[in-house]
Amino acid sequence: MSRLNLVLPLLSAVVFFACGADWLRFRGDDAGGALPEAILPLTWSDTENVAWKKALPGKGVSSPIVVDGHVIVTASSGVKEDRLHVLSFAVGDGKLEWERQFWATGPTLCHPTSAVAANTPASDGKLIYAFFSSNDLICLDTSGNLQWFRGLSHDYPAARNDVGMASSPLVIDDTVVVQIENQGDSFAAGLDKNSGETRWRVDRPPEANWASPVALRTNPAAGGERQGNLVLLCSPSTITAHDVETGEQRWAQKTGCSGITTAAVAGDIAYIPGDGIRAVRVPSGSSNPEVLWTSSKLNSAAASPIVHQGKIYAVNRAGVLTCGDISDGEVKWQLRLKGNFWATPVLVGEHLYYINQDGLAQVVKLADDIGEVIGESSFGEPIYASPAVADGALFVRGGSQLWKIAKAE
Repeated sequence: MSRLNLVLPLLSAVVFFACGADWLRFRGDDAGGALPEAILPLTWSDTENVAWKKALPGKGVSSPIVVDGHVIVTASSGVKEDRLHVLSFAVGDGKLEWERQFWATGPTLCHPTSAVAANTPASDGKLIYAFFSSNDLICLDTSGNLQWFRGLSHDYPAARNDVGMASSPLVIDDTVVVQIENQGDSFAAGLDKNSGETRWRVDRPPEANWASPVALRTNPAAGGERQGNLVLLCSPSTITAHDVETGEQRWAQKTGCSGITTAAVAGDIAYIPGDGIRAVRVPSGSSNPEVLWTSSKLNSAAASPIVHQGKIYAVNRAGVLTCGDISDGEVKWQLRLKGNFWATPVLVGEHLYYINQDGLAQVVKLADDIGEVIGESSFGEPIYASPAVADGALFVRGGSQLWKIAKAE
């Protein structure tokens, strides 16, 4: 696969879902974990189970997030895609509540299938952090009031590549972490979430990478404390863990990782996509991480793996969904799906929701011995962004529209 193609929307990840909860960032709340029961439609059409759909003002492959009754999505418009949009829609009826526009201060060159609005916003529940491929980071409150704006390309003009950036920000405590890895000025940084001031900056390998940072927790399913407030940074040649307050490196592992997909974390185990999947036990101190197993059969192409109830799910470039055992990586079953996938699925109840790049949604019912496609629905437009789940609904960003899929009351 060519490097040009690698830039296609990288909004693929593992998700954590709680009934009625917000969906505050790319992948929900955590990189893996137990998902409680919820009820979503298994099929939908123009006349059934579509609560609303709204036109968007420009391009974008960023995922929506849901914050306190607001669906937040970004877009980019103009010949050079240098006009940046942040929009808020009401969860209930899809009414446009506000839209804010800004001019990009950094480079806007990107692959035709991607967009400057490629990075998914993040929120702490009160403030919204909208990041763009131009390395512009915008902080707004939920009413759309500007809090601060950082044009990171102004400080680091060599931080760019010729096909666009796509890593999404992560908010941990009082720090917003951004991962800006490229062939030029490659780095990760922690910014004060209230002021936008740089708290720390660490150099990263000078290579193209679109994976997003991940928070490390001792037991995310049980709400455990993070491992000393660490953030996991994965790159094609190394993985490292850093103190989120200071950027201090706690440990590193020199090994290859995917430059597209983002790691899944469940408990103290990180599942690292690369040449297959590698399960790594996260150390509690500064000791080296322990590799538990590797499996070349668990291949994630662009959609990141999902971990749930002792299983790991990954779909490869051929559209083959593989279910593995997280204890040893052994394959439990495989199922061929239709199409190619950039959007990471969501797992709700006992169903995986996969949406391919042509906009065909396939709902897979999970079992120990085999998975089965029990529902298919077409959005009628390309889908590259990962969906969000909140308030009993599926929120999907298409090529030109934002959709809310929910059971009719």
